[in-house]
Amino acid sequence: MAYDVTGRLHEIFDEQQVSEKFRKREFVLEVQDGQYPQHIKFQLTQDKGSLVDAFKMGDEVKVTFDLRGRGFNKNGQMLYFTNLEAWKIESAGGGNAGGYSGGQQQQAAPRPAAQNQNPTLRAQPSAAPIASDDDNDLPF
Repeated sequence: MAYDVTGRLHEIFDEQQVSEKFRKREFVLEVQDGQYPQHIKFQLTQDKGSLVDAFKMGDEVKVTFDLRGRGFNKNGQMLYFTNLEAWKIESAGGGNAGGYSGGQQQQAAPRPAAQNQNPTLRAQPSAAPIASDDDNDLPF
């Protein structure tokens, strides 16, 4: 199943030769999610590593990817990992700069108009209660 997300290219890593038959290239997309941006790492594998070459850090792009997961046994303990396997990257404006499109040309969805059209109005921060340590399930 394919997913897509639009964001700003935050970092692009060099290609890594993981084994004799497997190579990957990773990049990080900064995605706005409410008040705090999210930095999401994707990977391109094998011959897809060059797809990100058409872009530079700071570009707004739409990434189409598959969600992949695997388990492996390490010293008798089962461990799992998840990868976001990118296979198409295009300009957020809809131009296809690279990637496999499955025979269909996809266009990025139009961006919604800014909610605050009046430059004299300013958004007021919401007064959200601060969670106690009992409510906080974050690992840090």
